[in-house]
Amino acid sequence: MAKNLKYVLLLDCYGELLTKRQKQIAELYYNEDFSLSEIAEMQNITRQAVRDSLRHSENILLQTEEKLGMADRMLQMRFCLEQILEYSESEQIIKLAKNGLALL
Repeated sequence: MAKNLKYVLLLDCYGELLTKRQKQIAELYYNEDFSLSEIAEMQNITRQAVRDSLRHSENILLQTEEKLGMADRMLQMRFCLEQILEYSESEQIIKLAKNGLALL
């Protein structure tokens, strides 16, 4: 499971703004659920270097979201779509029930 879904979403939206190495470390940490030590070993760097890279990446992602707000808009659209689906499904159930009663 992802460590922090907020950063997973921000990484999806703005990950291309990070350097290749920052993005790789962030994806390993947030999407693949590797520990700092495991990432350090894979990248052949210190655990502190991994933590520093993550902290810097998080700041970039948060600052970009503050300016653009794209991730927040995506969440709002998803919520609206879920509401539409719920409403349409409930309307279909009502129609089916009415049609079923008409057949009786």
